[in-house]
Order: sequence, then C-alpha cells, then structure tokens
Amino acid sequence: MAISVFDLFKIGIGPSSSHTVGPMRAAYDFVQALREQDLLERVARIEVKLYGSLCATGKGHGTDRAVIMGLMGERPDRIDPAVVTPCIEELLEANTLMFDGRLAIPFLWARDMQWYEECLPYHPNAMTLVAHGHGEELWRNTYYSVGGGFVIDEGQAERGELDQDHTLLPYDFNSAAELMALCRMHDMRISELMLENEKAWRSEAEIRDGLWQIWQAMRACVDTGLEQEGVLPGGLNVKRRAASLHRRLQAAGNDQSLIATTFGAMDWVNVFALAVNEENAAGGRMVTAPTNGAAGIIPAVLHYYMKFQSGACERDVVDFLLAAGAVGILCKKNASISGAEVGCQGEVGSACAMAAAGLAEVMGGSVGQVENAAEIGLEHNLGLTCDPVGGLVQVPCIERNAIASVKAINAAQMALRGDGEHFISLDKAIRTMRDTGRDMQDKYKETSRGGLAVNAIEC
Repeated sequence: MAISVFDLFKIGIGPSSSHTVGPMRAAYDFVQALREQDLLERVARIEVKLYGSLCATGKGHGTDRAVIMGLMGERPDRIDPAVVTPCIEELLEANTLMFDGRLAIPFLWARDMQWYEECLPYHPNAMTLVAHGHGEELWRNTYYSVGGGFVIDEGQAERGELDQDHTLLPYDFNSAAELMALCRMHDMRISELMLENEKAWRSEAEIRDGLWQIWQAMRACVDTGLEQEGVLPGGLNVKRRAASLHRRLQAAGNDQSLIATTFGAMDWVNVFALAVNEENAAGGRMVTAPTNGAAGIIPAVLHYYMKFQSGACERDVVDFLLAAGAVGILCKKNASISGAEVGCQGEVGSACAMAAAGLAEVMGGSVGQVENAAEIGLEHNLGLTCDPVGGLVQVPCIERNAIASVKAINAAQMALRGDGEHFISLDKAIRTMRDTGRDMQDKYKETSRGGLAVNAIEC
C-alpha cells in the first residue's frame, strides 16, 4: 500500500472527513460505478443505509446531506459549500433527487435514508448504497469511510486493503525505524526522502505547486474563519470566537501582563486553530490534515512558523508538509487516523505529532529530533476520547485543536533541545495508540454516548 502526502492533505468541506468527506466521495464513486456498468439511466430509486458510527453521529456530522450531494454528482474537493443547504431543501420539498445532477428520481427521506446502530464487520463507519430499477435491484455496494476522507469498498475490505494504490516507491517504509534508517543510509532529511517518494506519482514541480496550493487553501480557511461571526449551526448555540479574539490580538500592543509578554505568539496559534475549526464546524471549505476534526493543528503551527520565523519561504512550507506527511503515513499504516476506530487520539494525536515533526524539520532538526518531536506530540495525546457533544464537531473539538497546536510547538522545542535520543520511540507510541483504541469502550469512539457528550447534556 502506497500513501501519498496528497492523500493526507485533501481540500474538502466540513465538518468531518470520515462522516462528511468520505461518505460524499463514496456516493460519488457509486454513481461512477453505475455509469461504468451502463446502469445510470435505469435507476428508479436509491436506498442509503448508514451503519455504526455513521448512524450514531451522522446527523450532527452532516453524513446524510453529504451522501445526497455525492449522489447528485458532487465531489468534496470541488463542491461549493454554499450549495448544500439549498439543494437539500429543494429535495425535501419536492421529494426528488437529481441523481448524477440530471436524472430526477423519487427520494422519500423517511423511507430511503436509513439508520442502523449495528456495526458492519470491517470498520465502524459503514454505509451501503442500493440502486433499484423498476422492479429489480440493479447494483449495491458497501463502503467504509476509514478516516481522513479515505474510502474502501466491500471488495477492498474483504481483501484487507486500506487503499488500492500499489505504486512502488523508491524509499518505502512501514515504521519510523525504517524511515530513519533509510534517511541515514542515503544521507537525506525526512522531507527529502518524502519528496523522492512523491516523484513516483508526479514531477517535483507538480509536488511543490500542489503543496503550495494546499497551503493556500489552509490560509484561505484561516482568513475566512477570522472574518466570520455569529453562532455555529447544529443547536448547541456555540459562538464563534476567532474573529473577536483576532481583533483583540491586533489591539493588544499595550498589554504588559505576564502571559501576553511571554506567551504572546501562542495567542496567535490559538486564534489560527480556532478559525479553522470554526469554519469546519460550519461546513466550510478546509483541508483534511489528516482529518477534518483535527484540521486546525497543522495550519496553526505552520502559520506560527511563517509569521514569526524570519526568512520563512515557500520551500519551508513544502518541507514542513512533507515531514508531517511522513508521520501521518506511519499513523495510518500502523494504527488509525479515524476517531471512530481509535478515538480522538487518532485524529488530534496524529495531527499533533505531524505538526511537531513538520516544525522540527524546518527548524533544522536532525532525523532523530524530528522523530522525537512526533513521538512527544503523540504520546501526550494517548487515550484521548472522541465524545463530541450532540454529535457535532464543536465541543470539545474546536478548543482541542488549539490546545494540541500549542502542544505540538512545545514538543518540537523539547526535541530540538535534546539530541534525538529518548526512551519511547514513535513506533511504540503509534502501537500504543492502536492498542489503546482497541481497549476503549465503543461509547468513547465517535458515538456521543459517553464522556463529555453525556455529562454536558446531563449538567
């Protein structure tokens, strides 16, 4: 299995990579499969069956709406977020689905959008789509949204494939130990090795341009989040804070308090992270990094570097994202980046480790120091549960990104102050994340049936 950095960083919409981006992509792929079999014109009815975690928090995460948009022929990387609500309202009013964006077929929401608490065998995030003709079933397939917008279907799941890409990489690695050994053997930094691997898919110019575009999308998300005010959708009445905090930061020149004078840069990190995750919670345009729920951490830390590091440039952006991508690949291969599978440690923990590695890389850290930074970032998020209040990616998700962003910077700083030697390896931390995820009760893995999700409502 080959994973590209562009698999981890994908432009999409909020609020969830596994519950919004993945299901929309799966529904779009289902439409394409029908087209390839010359079945599109024969479709008279579509059934949507959402299972497990997609059922438990799907309404709060917009899973049902995302599937509909995918069936309408929309892709998460191309859709205009502003069209979602009008399209859904029109469907509900007319009971008609514009299948593939052009074929009007009946769709009765109460009948055709079905929710099942049971979990299917391969992953908690499962959905089955069924296409009916007139009096016959034309085609069905089951899809698993395995985190970060990655999707596999029933056949891939049965074969144990996380992804269908089998590209041969010049420096393939399956552990941090292998990654570091390859870097030392070939006298390469982690970002340099990752760049060579990415050339298996595209040219160096395309890689650099693509990662710069990812950074521009991250910046645009921050800028939009710093402008928007009001209350986030979903019913919790959570107020946006990034815009007001940003104004206060801009006017805080005379604040001589201890925190302001010694920790001022972290205020900016916080506001960058809040801006991204408020946009995500509102269903706006953002970048999975490596998921939506943890999408604010890497942009916040990279914004921190670009704002406060003298001479920061485009090359640094590319190196940061490549090194971060290496750690994300390890987390995905050896544990999970899915909150439904291992809890929030798989989302925020992985993103914190990735951001710490990226920062250590561009700050000149050795291979060992970069690995140490990632390990510190992940180790101190182990056991983090996924229990979103009301099934929404708002509480505690938004603040959690800000806290983890600061933690990533501290992890990089601690690693850079050391020599790269440390007691727990990144491989052991990732393995622990995998094992801890297995040990968690199901109610703490993106179900909203435990933890803060329960106590917030009871109180």
